Amino acid sequence: MQKISNKAKQFLLLLLKLLIVGGSFYFIYDRLSKESALEFNRFQEQVLSKQPFYTILFILLLSFINRFLEILKWQNLVKVVRPITVTESAKQVLGALTFALFTPSGIGEYAGKAFYFPKDKAKKIIFLNLICNGIQLVLTIVFGVLGLLYFNANFEVLPSKIIWMLFGACVLLFGVLWMTKQLSFKGYSIEKLIHKINKIPKAIHQKNIFLGLLRYITFSHQYYFLFLMFGVDLPYGIMMAMITSVYFLASALPTFNFLDFAVKGSVAVYFFGFLKVNEWIVLFISTLMWFLNTVIPVVLGSYYVLSFKLAKPKEI
Repeated sequence: MQKISNKAKQFLLLLLKLLIVGGSFYFIYDRLSKESALEFNRFQEQVLSKQPFYTILFILLLSFINRFLEILKWQNLVKVVRPITVTESAKQVLGALTFALFTPSGIGEYAGKAFYFPKDKAKKIIFLNLICNGIQLVLTIVFGVLGLLYFNANFEVLPSKIIWMLFGACVLLFGVLWMTKQLSFKGYSIEKLIHKINKIPKAIHQKNIFLGLLRYITFSHQYYFLFLMFGVDLPYGIMMAMITSVYFLASALPTFNFLDFAVKGSVAVYFFGFLKVNEWIVLFISTLMWFLNTVIPVVLGSYYVLSFKLAKPKEI
């Protein structure tokens, strides 16, 4: 019966891996096969043919740095459970990204990383992944709010009263959460969460924040340099304000990773519309960012998903 059980587990694991990889490639193909998604001929004629080789290489390098910093972030955090190599971290990050492609708001990433550890460590891994993604979200909110305020000061998208009302509402919400931090719901509370976060050594938190900041600077400037490649020459401050605002507002909308470019693209079209930037350029760059920072890592991660093996049960 044990042999049958093990064979059944192996079959189900194989089926799961095939579903994950097959589903990922289907969603990628579906997005890229649509004529409106990537107009490669137009891109080649108007952009690629006019760019020197080192410019293209630089954009690709930024994609590598972006994902590599995420790998270093995870390696840094997971040492709380056990030390892992950069290669192991890459396997877990890329494999989890593939798993997360067609799950709402990328929640599949949490389960994807937990698979690489014993069951008794699953909650700890999920918590660490929450910390890993949490700092990126905090940076997105901070820079996004600053960018939105700067952009609004120049173009007055929203009246100043509404901006201050939103800011006041955020402060009020933070105050309410802080005052009710001891309230418990099903054994969980904000105070317990803060205690768990504080149990992680400060050096790990500091490195996590530093790597998160570097990663934010990397992908936001990749967006900026792509606009320069397409001939959009606007003041640096205005461009970065729009880019940080796009990431901030897009992060507030629940979506699937395979639709990420559509969400960011629609938000970007709205903001860049104030400066009369060609809608095709905005949508194309959003799709290109998705291709460089999601599709390519998912293709690499598919290998790790297919080669994943369950840990053998310990003999009694």
